[in-house]
Amino acid sequence: MPQVRQQAGPRTGDALIVVDVQNDFLPGGALAVPEGDAVVPVINCYLALFTASGLPIFATRDWHPADHCSSIAQGGTWPPHCVQGTHGAEFAPGLELPVSACHVAKAIGTESDSYSGFEGTDLATDLRTAGAERLFIGGLATDYCVLNTVLDARHEGFAVCLLLDAIRAVEVTPGDGEAAIARMTEAGATPVTLEMLA
Repeated sequence: MPQVRQQAGPRTGDALIVVDVQNDFLPGGALAVPEGDAVVPVINCYLALFTASGLPIFATRDWHPADHCSSIAQGGTWPPHCVQGTHGAEFAPGLELPVSACHVAKAIGTESDSYSGFEGTDLATDLRTAGAERLFIGGLATDYCVLNTVLDARHEGFAVCLLLDAIRAVEVTPGDGEAAIARMTEAGATPVTLEMLA
């Protein structure tokens, strides 16, 4: 685990991005992330901080058609998950997203797949419109959608704080989560925890 550094926040110019905290990625879901439900209460604390400060909040979600290219039946890698309009695609019931949060649907076409909240969406534009310069990013899963969202955020020129206490990994191969954290920090993301911000 990389060493965390002191980091002030949240403040004007910050935005929170909650990545794919959906039922299908929680225990019992179609593509469950081990201990995925553990991120929910921690993210709720971040949500409360950003809401109290009047700062923008974005929540990404997979929103796949039933015959999406990522599914095994279509030659993809994963079991069908986060199918549009199903319970599995809904945000976790305990996730306390404010009504002001902007929902970002990704991979919504049959042949379009994306692990990043930026790919094929207006997220970068919407963040800039909201005045965001530094992004606090957490959610599911560390080694896939969080990783790619963070890398794209850095590519777009945003500063990034990686919420170490609000991410969990799929770990298809043991060590994938730690490797993903290393890649994100090497790309310039600053690892933070809730206790550093409260």
